[in-house]
Amino acid sequence: MKPISYIKKILTRLGLEPGRKWKTIAVVSFATFIGLGFYILYVSHAVSYLSDNPQACVNCHIMMPQYVSWNNSSHREVATCNDCHVPHDNVFNQYFFKAKDGLYHASIFTLRAEPQVIRALEASQAVIQSNCIRCHSSQVTDAKMAGFVENHHSKRTDRTCWECHRDVPHGKEKSLSSVGTQIEPITVHIPDDREIIPQWLKQSMKEENAK
Repeated sequence: MKPISYIKKILTRLGLEPGRKWKTIAVVSFATFIGLGFYILYVSHAVSYLSDNPQACVNCHIMMPQYVSWNNSSHREVATCNDCHVPHDNVFNQYFFKAKDGLYHASIFTLRAEPQVIRALEASQAVIQSNCIRCHSSQVTDAKMAGFVENHHSKRTDRTCWECHRDVPHGKEKSLSSVGTQIEPITVHIPDDREIIPQWLKQSMKEENAK
């Protein structure tokens, strides 16, 4: 059975098939809805969020402070955004959390409701804390720590790691104004014909060399 006929049969059985008068309008509306969906996926670079590339996180400019501070930290060499901000207990939970978090961020950004200083939600904090311990288990459980870090056992069990390690990895300054006009070269936003040297300078150099 052809897919269209199968869909028509299901709609008829559910009493949802439009009458002959409204069939064209229904088809056009449905096609428009699907087309807009694909367009939104395209302009939002939705596919990039399936990767581990940290630049996907700055498709929205509001994450620039977090990206810039991470990009200038020691964590850049060993961890990406996903290493810290999504669960790693199983693949299903990882992508479910990523999708849930992403939809929330997209909604806030679309509504222009983002705060000046972005803070992780409680669920995100639990994930980050778990990943801190996952990567640094040898340091966390090192008995020698008790010798030179006061009350280290209670500090690592009764509070989050970043209450003490406040500069890791994003530093103290996290507001939108902290990075000023600094713009990182984001791959998806760089046109293929982008040139570093402006045309007027090229022309000037050409004329100078011709003398």
